[in-house]
Amino acid sequence: MAQQATPVRSARLGRALGPEPTAVSGVVLLLPGGDETSGRRPSPMWATASVRALGRRLTRAGQTEGLAAHVVHYRFRGWNGSEAHLAGDASWAADEVVRRYGDVPVCLAGVDMGGRAALRAAGHTAVNSVLALAPWLPEEDVAAPPEPVKQLTGRRVLIVHGTNDERTDPELSFRLAARAKKSNRDVCRFEVHSDGHGLHQHRSEVHALAEDFVMGALFGRGLSRPLEDALAAPPPLGLRMPLASGFGKALRH
Repeated sequence: MAQQATPVRSARLGRALGPEPTAVSGVVLLLPGGDETSGRRPSPMWATASVRALGRRLTRAGQTEGLAAHVVHYRFRGWNGSEAHLAGDASWAADEVVRRYGDVPVCLAGVDMGGRAALRAAGHTAVNSVLALAPWLPEEDVAAPPEPVKQLTGRRVLIVHGTNDERTDPELSFRLAARAKKSNRDVCRFEVHSDGHGLHQHRSEVHALAEDFVMGALFGRGLSRPLEDALAAPPPLGLRMPLASGFGKALRH
């Protein structure tokens, strides 16, 4: 009896969040979290819960500029060592944006393991910015090469991490940002004091900061003073910038 071939998995883009603009001039690719090792396919609900609220906010904010936001649905739930499946799916998604929309700027916005995927896939020619929320990064090992940062050159980068994160070590994202800052001045990092991995305690402020960053990176909107200061400040000041309670309220009034 002939052996049946195992179907090849493929990544895909979810439907655009909110009303898709007639003319798309910028795209946010939303990269959910994942596991360090897993061959399972992510369930739709598990995959999108961590990024959909952020995506809807960004879609509303960028509607007049022609922003489209899509969740990336991975082939596998895990990063899976040197396979780096999630980063590969992020790169594929950027290719798909070019195929669908042409030469438009792309922001990779990831949480947890999706943050690592966003940082790793930043070298794609369509990507001009990276937003990494509580990114999962591997423990540093003298026997292994450090997480690469060369691909971040020429991109605007914002990392946000809670100081009480017990799943992903905030010190690791600080060290990566410090290495990236040596060759790219457009790197900044905000610390959310007392918040944990999900950044639930100060979600409103985190999303306001993300909106400010993405609208500036994709469409050239003016940045808030805290973001400007963080990008301009030398290390470590611009990489340990505290996110103020109530951030974003003043921007809406």
